[in-house]
Amino acid sequence: MKRYIVNTRDKKPKLYNLLILTAAVAVVIGLLLLFRPPHATPIICILAAAFCLAAAVILLYSWREQIRYNPYSYNTIIYFGFALYALYVMGAYIALANRVIRYPDVYGGSEIIRSLLGSARNYMYYSFPFILIFSVALCVSNISLIVHEGKRLVNFLGILLAFLLVGGIVCLFIYDFSASGSMTEVMIHDLITYTAAAVYLYFECMLIGTIVAGAFAAKYEPEKNVDFLIVLGCGLKKDGTLTPLLQGRADRAIGFYERQKDETGKELTFITSGGQGADEIVSESRAMKRYLTERGIPAERILEEDRSVNTFENMRFSKELIQKIDPNGKVAFSTTNYHVFRSGIFARRVKMRAVGMGAETKWYFWPNAAVREFAGLLSKHRVKQSLILGGMVTVNIVLTLLSYLIFV
Repeated sequence: MKRYIVNTRDKKPKLYNLLILTAAVAVVIGLLLLFRPPHATPIICILAAAFCLAAAVILLYSWREQIRYNPYSYNTIIYFGFALYALYVMGAYIALANRVIRYPDVYGGSEIIRSLLGSARNYMYYSFPFILIFSVALCVSNISLIVHEGKRLVNFLGILLAFLLVGGIVCLFIYDFSASGSMTEVMIHDLITYTAAAVYLYFECMLIGTIVAGAFAAKYEPEKNVDFLIVLGCGLKKDGTLTPLLQGRADRAIGFYERQKDETGKELTFITSGGQGADEIVSESRAMKRYLTERGIPAERILEEDRSVNTFENMRFSKELIQKIDPNGKVAFSTTNYHVFRSGIFARRVKMRAVGMGAETKWYFWPNAAVREFAGLLSKHRVKQSLILGGMVTVNIVLTLLSYLIFV
């Protein structure tokens, strides 16, 4: 990943080709279902599988191009998460095509729609081992975090998410096999099952995409051509010295500074970013500058940004300093590994193209922090999320009704 080129495109990729392809395939499949020519069912299955493969390729290509445009984007999460789901649906339609060819009298047009409807539910079941392992690891890490950091509400987020992930699959599994009664009752049962599975699928794809995006951002090493390096503050000890978390960010920045100077001869300017909290005897910016100079960084190569109180302001006020010196300067930032992705989002929000580097943190802190990042990301882009989730739910409801009203 260190060799991967990011932040080089000037325009973000569009998915117009996928929308056009989806509409075209939907029309063709609709016509085949309507007129039912010979061998229509296996043709539709093969066409659907080919479409899913094409969709996965388009999404993965868009994911790569989005990283080249902006590695800290909500879109990277969507593209990667749903590309995996598209590959799964492709496999499901290949398997269905095989069954249709072998038993043409058994499988009809309803199976094509039901295979799509059941794909979200089946994806949940097949991914359950991963969800279970991830949830157990999340609980273990949270227990360790609570032992080391105390019983704060935020430290229980991972355990809560673990129970929601496992409990969601278990509850749906139990409910899914309790269908009985009239056709109307079974249809209502299927509506609830498929809709709940679609909602779960959305958040599962988002979670997987977030894990991948966060891991990529944390491991990436910026190119050695940086002019400004922002060190993001995160609190001080009572005596005004750096906490282990903040010291890790400063050490990561120092290491990059030294490697860039050794490899290219280019020196960069540090921006220590962080104001003074009510319980701090000195600003985070001043404490970081003192730490950097003690480790051999020339004081004249350090700028202090001491007004910010959160990550957004870190980026906003640091950009103001950079604009006064070199508006075209290349910018990087140093923070803790789990925080790189969301920090990059804030940098883009203030219209600053900056690439991050992640400092290592204690193993038990990462999973719970990653969950907080996931929750933070879900709180943004509500309109886009509502459109995607609402679209998935609507499609499932419409297809379920069609499967009963037309094919039953």
